[in-house]
This record gives sequence, structure tokens and C-alpha cells, in this order.
Amino acid sequence: MDSSKAPDTRTTRITAEEALALHAEGKPGKLEIRLTKPLTTARDLSLAYSPGVAEPCLHIHRDPSLAYDYTTKGNMVAVISNGTAVLGLGNLGALAGKPVMEGKAALFKRFADVDSIDLCVDTEDADAFVNAVRYLGPSFGGINLEDIKAPECFVIEQRLRELMDIPVFHDDQHGTAIVAAAGLINACHLTGRALADTKLVINGAGSAAIACAELVKAMGIRPQHILMCDTKGVLYQGRAEGMNQWKSAHAVATDRRTLAQALEGADAFFGLSVKGAVTPAMVASMAPNPIIFAMANPDPEITPDDARAVRPDVIIATGRSDYPNQVNNVLGFPFIFRGALDVRASTINDAMKVAAAEALAMLAREDVPEEVAGAGGGSGLRFGPDYIIPHAFDPRLISRVSPAVAKAAMDSGVARKPLDDMARYARGLAARLDVGVSALEAITERLRAQPRKVVFAEGEEEKVIRAAIAFRNAGYGTPVLVGREERVRATVAALGIPLPEGIEIHNARLSDSNTRYAEALYSRQQRNGLLFRDCQRLVNTDRNVFAACMVAAGDADAMVTGATRSFGTTLENVTKAVDPTPGEVLFGLSVMLGRRAGTVLIADTAIHERPDAATLAQIATGAAAAARRMGIEPRVALLSFSTFGAPGGTIVNPVREAVKLLDSRGADFEYDGEMAADVALDPQLRALYPFCRLSGPANVLVMPGLHAAHILTKAVPRLTSATTLGPILVGLEQPVQITSVGASVNQILDMACFAAAGAVRRD
Repeated sequence: MDSSKAPDTRTTRITAEEALALHAEGKPGKLEIRLTKPLTTARDLSLAYSPGVAEPCLHIHRDPSLAYDYTTKGNMVAVISNGTAVLGLGNLGALAGKPVMEGKAALFKRFADVDSIDLCVDTEDADAFVNAVRYLGPSFGGINLEDIKAPECFVIEQRLRELMDIPVFHDDQHGTAIVAAAGLINACHLTGRALADTKLVINGAGSAAIACAELVKAMGIRPQHILMCDTKGVLYQGRAEGMNQWKSAHAVATDRRTLAQALEGADAFFGLSVKGAVTPAMVASMAPNPIIFAMANPDPEITPDDARAVRPDVIIATGRSDYPNQVNNVLGFPFIFRGALDVRASTINDAMKVAAAEALAMLAREDVPEEVAGAGGGSGLRFGPDYIIPHAFDPRLISRVSPAVAKAAMDSGVARKPLDDMARYARGLAARLDVGVSALEAITERLRAQPRKVVFAEGEEEKVIRAAIAFRNAGYGTPVLVGREERVRATVAALGIPLPEGIEIHNARLSDSNTRYAEALYSRQQRNGLLFRDCQRLVNTDRNVFAACMVAAGDADAMVTGATRSFGTTLENVTKAVDPTPGEVLFGLSVMLGRRAGTVLIADTAIHERPDAATLAQIATGAAAAARRMGIEPRVALLSFSTFGAPGGTIVNPVREAVKLLDSRGADFEYDGEMAADVALDPQLRALYPFCRLSGPANVLVMPGLHAAHILTKAVPRLTSATTLGPILVGLEQPVQITSVGASVNQILDMACFAAAGAVRRD
């Protein structure tokens, strides 16, 4: 089963309301079409359409391979389904399956920069389905079949592979098989087993199970060493009941008839069946150092805890993200298609699948990047029994798996455009993806592994309450709402949603900690004009002061606020209880996620109206450090209206002096300035200045003043498709984040996550 899609009823991290809201807000659904060429003038239209479009049409007519040069075909995959087996929900039909297909298309783009479109075919007849799809080849470079029930899925895939000259891949079968095979390679390596001699039991005889059996046989496991079971027991030669041609291909000569008998002395187990199919007694009967892949979703055949209780020597994987070793299809299909498309493969064959599995296995043995290790649990991931499969957010996947698939396609003779320089190809793949996005996603994974207590200071506000509930439901930690309990509960009741267990409500005026907080505040502020009674009043009546005192005292890990008050007023109250970090400068860092430029960090966007040279140098250093924490190697541009003295003017002097200060301090990151924003981001313009120290487009922009920073971060998201997060406060001793007035629920949730991540980083 595709664990990248299966619902998880035990650890649900979202509500039905949240899921429906996401799909309905703005433009309904998850996809849209965007132009890649300018169409602003009559000349643009003439080139892109009539009469200019005639030229590529005529060239493709003479040489069909030119479709890959003049159209989207070479980077376009169709996700096609009839909705007969929708992610564990059963036969919902083509239309109800469309949200899943859109999601699959989104994963293609997110993880491998493959463009994709969903096509839902409204028929359960295999012949009709094949006839509908077979004629779509001219539009696409590949076909990803999805959520089609067995045994029709076998027939459909086989016939389409025979009829079409582009890759046809049923991910529900082969995606699971490839990722599971990668884990099996590493588990055998750790336990000293030869793959060929490994005795494997597979429970389940559906599409994924049969694909697993076929792939591990292609990798070298002897057919007689594989016992496959279904609901009626072992598939043995001579069995008639419940058999078909696909099951019969995996029947073996054996006297074992039940799953329990099959598992006696077995080295490994693949479960693609149902919850509870494997008992502790069955695990106890397996060979030393047993290998168990319990991949049923949402609940595995046996949990890792139950398996380890009887066999501490077990290596176990599941389809779930809340256990180590998740068998997740997203580790496979995006990168397999990426490699196949880039060499214009005519099919995805066994050699390419084996290459993908081996590449995944080898990646798990490499040192894990810090940002990925943090997402996996905070203590660092290292190859071993609890890490035999790479993490889904590992940015190296595309540059490891896709080249391996492309090379296998070339070696096996199905590549129609072989690549000359595989090393250059791998480097180019790494540059296609935005590591900043992976790092942001890794923050939430890190919080699930290391939850934190976060104070939501404006706890009576509807949006803040919604964000706190989402924080709790997502497994990020314990939210603390500061407010009057009766008011909070009345707001929740009016929303018509339950208040989950595990959310704390603290009334600042009635708190038992008031005196302690007031004394701590007075010790800080007594020489700043505040009397003890002033501090008592602030703690009792100002929720931001109360929340900040709570974090400063260690009663909570982090704090988020700002939805109802201006940034400046909020920061003034917070800093009554929380100081800037000694030796650092406090500033705001905004994260801009753009389609063309990727992730770009912008500073300072919150604090310093006209920073001097020393402050600019500190901001540059702090922003570079923040970039590295996100897994981004910083290239810092100190911006101005002037580029290296042209035009001149005294207003640029602080920027120039900041660069000199960084020079004198021997800053260990790329930086340069002063320069205009277009020079910082455009390599062609930057080429006019061959002495510029930046090796590529700047990914950290240090602004000359707050006015320029605000103009940029407020205007760009409304003029383009970019998204801006923040400003994130950098340089406070305690993790506090301030949202903008009127922030949405998601924006408040994002800032709460940033605050909590800061707490994790300090531990």
C-alpha cells in the first residue's frame, strides 16, 4: 500500500475541517496552469500561437523527437486512475479519487520538478480504460497509473506497456516494491545475510505484494525461498481455491499451509495485508535477527513495540511516519520518473527498478545532513537497525536515485537520449530543487519527534485558538492559551469544534505564578523606572508580558503572539521579560519562497529603521547562520540602489562599510555589496562585475533600511506567486515569534512552529 497516501487513524494530525478548508480556499483544488513564456504583447502572441506556432508544428511533423524540444512532453506525466482502489478507502469512483490524483501530481512537482496533470477515467472496464489511455502518448512523457484495483491493474499496466512507447508505471505496485527492496538490502547487510539465500514470507497477494515478489526475485532471491500467503493461507503448487494466474506464478512446492507455519524459521517478512495479521508468537518463531516490514496501513500487521517485546534483535519497518524506517512511496516514483524522462526512456524496466532500490539503499548508508537528521528525531540519524531507509525530506534523493535510474535505462537499451556526463547531470538535478523548502518541512518533522510547550499569548482570539488546536492535532507539542477560561471555551463552543485534551488555559490574573513572575520582572526593570506594583500590574493584565515571563521562567518552551497588536508594541512588551542574546543583534528575517528564485532570506524586516555599518554586518552574519540552520549555504548580498559605486552617493556608505567590517572579521560565508537587487539575483547582470565574490544568485538579501525591506516583502507576494513567511525574530535569548496583525490561522501556526523549533535547537 502506498504509505505516502494512506490515512492514519491512530495519529491523525489534521481535522476534517482543516483538510476541507485547504482544498476549498482560494482556487479550489491543488493545481493550476502557469505560463512559462511571456504573453504580454501582440508579438508575444504571434510567436506563441498564430502564426509562429506553425514552425514547431512543422518541425515535429518531420521529426517527432523534436516534441521533446518544443513542447512540455519531456517533463509531463499523466496521473491516471479510475478510482477503484483509492488509498485504502476502496472503490470511490473516478471523480471522488480526483483529490488524490491532484495530490500525486503535486508530489511529482514538489520532489522532482516533474510537471503532472491528473486524468480520471470513468470506467471499471479494463478494455475501455486501456483504449482511453493508449492514445494519450503524444501529450506525455510518462504515465503514472494510480489507485486501480487488482487484478485489473495487472492487465491494464501490461497492455499499456505493450501499446505505448513511453514509461507506464503503476506506483501502487512498483513504488512500494522498490522502497521495500531498498530496506531489505540494508537489513540483510546489517544482519550478515546474502540476499539470494534469504527466506522471505509475503503476506498479502494483491498488486503491491506481487510486485514485491517479482522485484526481489529480479534482485536475486531464489523463487523457492519466497512463500506468499493470502487470506486462505500459503500459495502452494496444486492449490485451486482463490487462485488466479498472477498468484499461481508465485506458488511453490511446500507443505506449509498457514502464515504461522510459513514464518517458522523465516529470515524476513513483507506484510501488505491487514492490522494484527502477525502475532508475537509468529515473530518469536522466526530466524535470528528477523527482518519485518509490516506495511499495512493505517495500522501495521504488528507494531514495532510488540515485535521487539519478543524479539529485541528484530529490524522492523512500517508504512507509518511515527515509527523508524517508513516505507514511503514518495522516496521512489518522483525520482524514477525524473530519471526516465531525462533520458527519454521508452519504458521503466526491472533494471531501472533495481537501480532505484540500490540507490536508495546506498543513500541510507551515507552521513545524514544535519537538517534531515533533526527531522528524523533530533539525535541524528545513522545507518543501523532504526535507519535502513532514507528520510523523505533528504534533499539528496533526486541526485542519487534519478541518475541511477537514468544510467540503468541507458545500460539496458531503453534510453533514447543518453547522457554524456552523469556527474554534471547529478549536479544539475540537485540545483532543480529548493533545499530551503525541504528545511522548512523538516522543522515540522523535528517537532513531531521533539514536541514543545508553546504559549499562544492571545488565547481568547478565534484564529489563535484554531492555530493552537492545529498545533496540538499535528503532534507538535502542548499549546498554552493565555486567557479567561470561560471566554476561551465559549469561543470554542461557538466554533462548533471540540477543545482537544492536552491544551492548557492560563488566566494571567488568576495564575499561581503571578508573584514569581512579578518578582522576576521587577529584578529586571527596577532600574528602568518600574515599581514592583507596576510589574504586578503588567503580569496581571498584559498577556504578552505574562507569556514572556512564562517562557523566561522555563514554564514553557516558546511563545507566539502579535495577531491583535502592532509589532512594535508587542516587541516592547516581550522584551521587558526577554533580552536579546548577548553579542548578537536582534533583527527580523523573512523567508520568501519563489518559483524562480527558490528560497531567499531577507533581513532586517522588523527592527532597524536605518542600520549603521556595524549593525548591517551583524545582521549579515546572523542571517547567514540562520540560512545554514535551514540547510542553505549562504550567498549574502548587501543591497542598495547603487552597484559597486555606480551611481555614487553618501546613502550607500553604511553598506560599503559593512562589507569592509565583514572583510576584517574574516566572515566564513560568501558576501558582497553594495549591489542592486537585480544584480544580486541575475547571473547575466552579475557577469558585468567579474570581481563579484558571489558564486551564484544571492539567497540572503541584507536590506539597507526597514523601508526598503517592507516595500519588498509586502509588494512581491502580491505581484508574483511568491510566498513570504515571517518576519522571524532572530537574536532573542528565548524563542519568541511575533505574527503580523490580522495573520491567518496558518500564519500563526507557522510562527508557532518557528518558535518551537528555536526551543528544540537550544536543547
